[in-house]
Amino acid sequence: MTGSNNTTEIVYEQEIIKQKYQQCMVQLELSNQTGPHFKEPYCKGVFDGWSCWPDTPAGTVAFAPCPEFITGFDPTFIAHKDCTANGTWFKHPISGLVWSNYTTCVNMEDLDWSQKINTLYETGYAISLVALLLSLIILSYFKSLRCPRITLHMNLFTSFAINNLLWLLWYRLIVPYPDIVKQNGVWCQCLHVILHYFLLTNYSWMFGEGFYLHTLLVSAFISEERLVKWLTRLAWIIPFIFITIYMKLRLFFGQTDKCWIEDSPYMSVLTVLVCCSMVLNLIFLCNIVRVLLTKLRSTPSGMASSTSQAPSRSLLQALRATLLLLPLLGLNYLVTPFRPHKGHPWEKYYELTSAITASFQGLCVATLFCFCNGEVIAQIRRRWQYIMFRPRANSYTATTVSFVRSTACPNTGEDNV
Repeated sequence: MTGSNNTTEIVYEQEIIKQKYQQCMVQLELSNQTGPHFKEPYCKGVFDGWSCWPDTPAGTVAFAPCPEFITGFDPTFIAHKDCTANGTWFKHPISGLVWSNYTTCVNMEDLDWSQKINTLYETGYAISLVALLLSLIILSYFKSLRCPRITLHMNLFTSFAINNLLWLLWYRLIVPYPDIVKQNGVWCQCLHVILHYFLLTNYSWMFGEGFYLHTLLVSAFISEERLVKWLTRLAWIIPFIFITIYMKLRLFFGQTDKCWIEDSPYMSVLTVLVCCSMVLNLIFLCNIVRVLLTKLRSTPSGMASSTSQAPSRSLLQALRATLLLLPLLGLNYLVTPFRPHKGHPWEKYYELTSAITASFQGLCVATLFCFCNGEVIAQIRRRWQYIMFRPRANSYTATTVSFVRSTACPNTGEDNV
C-alpha cells in the first residue's frame, strides 16, 4: 500500500511537469514565430523542469511564479533566473550547471517561526522526560511508598515518559528532513502509530486515576489491589484497540503518504477515546467532590481527624492533582475546533499555546503527583536528615562511650579504643 501511494504521488508530479513542459514549448514556439522584442544578445527561453522562462535580454533577470506542486514552496512567491551580459543563463558556481533561483520560494519568516515552535516542543518534551524519569526513580527508591495508588502513578509516569521520548525522536529524525517524509519509509509510519498509541495511554491512565479515586470513595469495601490490576489491563489494552482501528482505516483508504504527518479525518477515532476519558473523568471528579462534601458535613468538626468517614490527606492531595490536570491535559483537544486559519493574527498565539501545553504535560504530571506529594516530600526529608545528621550522631556517641570507658577504667588503656 505504501509503495503504491509513493508511485501515485511521483506519477502525479510527473504529469504536472509534463503538462507544464508542453505549455512552455507552445509559448516558446509562438515567441520564436513572432521573433524577439529586443536586440541580441539575449537568453533563449527554456523549461528548467519546474518553470518556463521566456526569452530574456542580456544583463536582466527573468521572473516566474513558484511551482505549487513542490512541497514547502509558497506559490504566491516569485522565483528568478539571471541572464548574464553575454546572453547565457547563469550557471551555479559549484555545480557548473544552468541554475534557477528558487530559494525565494520558501517563506523564511514562516520557516523560522516553525523552527522556533519545534524547538519549544523539543525543550518541553526533554524537560518533561527528565522530570518523569526522576519521579520514577524516587517512587521506586522508597519502598515505604509502595501502595496501589503509587502503582497507578508509576504507570502514568511510564506512559508519559515513553510518549515524550517518542516525540523527541519524531522531532529529531523526521520533522527536519523533508526527504525522509517524502520517501515515507515503513519505520517512520510505525513510529507515528506507536507514538499515538502511547499518547492515548496517557489519557487512559488519567482516566484510571479518576476512576480509582471515585471507586475508593464510593465503594469502600472493594479490593484496591484487584482494582489496580484491572485498571492496568484496561489502560494498556483499550488504546491498542483504538489505534488498531485508526491504523486499519488509514491503510484501507490509502492515507499513508508522508509518514502520516498530515492530519487525517480518521484521527477522530483517537479523539473519541480522549474525549470519552476527559468527560468520564469530569463526571467522576464532580461526584467525588459531592461525596466529600457530604462526608465532611456529616462528620463532627471536633472528630474530623479521628472518624473513619473523613477522607485521608493523601486522598485529598491526589484529588486536587487530578482536578488540576484534567483541564490541562484536555486543553489541546478542547481548542482544536477553534484553530485559526493560515495567516490569521491569532495563529501564532494558538501554536505557542499548543506547544507549551502539549510538551510540558509530563512536567505537570510529575510535579503534581510526585514532587508536590506530601508523602514523597516527607520521605525525601527523612532520608536527607538521616544522611546529614548520622555522622554527627555517630561521632557524638563514640566520644561519649570513650569518655565513660576512660572514667570507669582509667588505667586499662581502653580510653584509646
